[in-house]
Amino acid sequence: MDQPDRTAPEFVPDGHGGVVVVVDDQPQSHVDLADPGHLLFEYVLHFGLVLDTLPEGPLAVTHVGGAGLTLARYVQHTRPGSPQVVLEPDAALTEAVRRELPLPRGHRIRVRPVDGRTGVAALRDASADVVVLDAYSGGRMPAELSTREFLTDVRRVLRPGGVLLANVSDEPARDHLRRWHATVAEVFPWTSAIALAEVWKRRRFGNYVVVGSTHPLDELRLTRAVAACPFPSSLRSHGELARLLAGGRLYTDDDTAESPSPPPRDRWRLR
Repeated sequence: MDQPDRTAPEFVPDGHGGVVVVVDDQPQSHVDLADPGHLLFEYVLHFGLVLDTLPEGPLAVTHVGGAGLTLARYVQHTRPGSPQVVLEPDAALTEAVRRELPLPRGHRIRVRPVDGRTGVAALRDASADVVVLDAYSGGRMPAELSTREFLTDVRRVLRPGGVLLANVSDEPARDHLRRWHATVAEVFPWTSAIALAEVWKRRRFGNYVVVGSTHPLDELRLTRAVAACPFPSSLRSHGELARLLAGGRLYTDDDTAESPSPPPRDRWRLR
């Protein structure tokens, strides 16, 4: 798949020892080399909370979308020895990240310069415990990563009990999220989602971490972890989410769309 022309990534110090990776004027990642367990972006912290509830030990994780490799670094930090594959088509971005923000010694993170659709299709059946979908171009998720056909291929790659984690951004009306949830619920029998309280209340554009799994998660533990976040957040479980987002039409290869455009950069709020 051809990639759009991109400006060179910026590496912007956050004033506290970390760096924000900015691509096409959009903050893509935050990396703290001194503390890979420090997750600044809210939705990335939500990813981490879900990962922390999974059984102990190394996890085989496939990341669709790489940018600063923040979550891959987190998994390596919290679960040393985890074999990880990152599908990131922007080879120039990966090269810049490796140069400016080197990966830790002894990691098992492998970056492949392919798009998500192509990369997932090439993976073996039942080769991953977790697939993380966080691929954006120009602030929007590519349309081909929202379809029933693609998510069915993701399920093929997951082992029994495996988990899909997806960063789905949307406007307050939640039209995109409604369709996204209908699609993931067609493929996975269990779904849930985490977001900031103000995003659930439709006060602003925001990110939802959508979870799809073949078995229910430890939602009691996850609910407690989300409630303890440093900013108000909450989990919507399977039944509640199905009622909240009822009526969505499936995304398919013949009927899909990119996610909505984010607001201008100066309207994003980082803590």
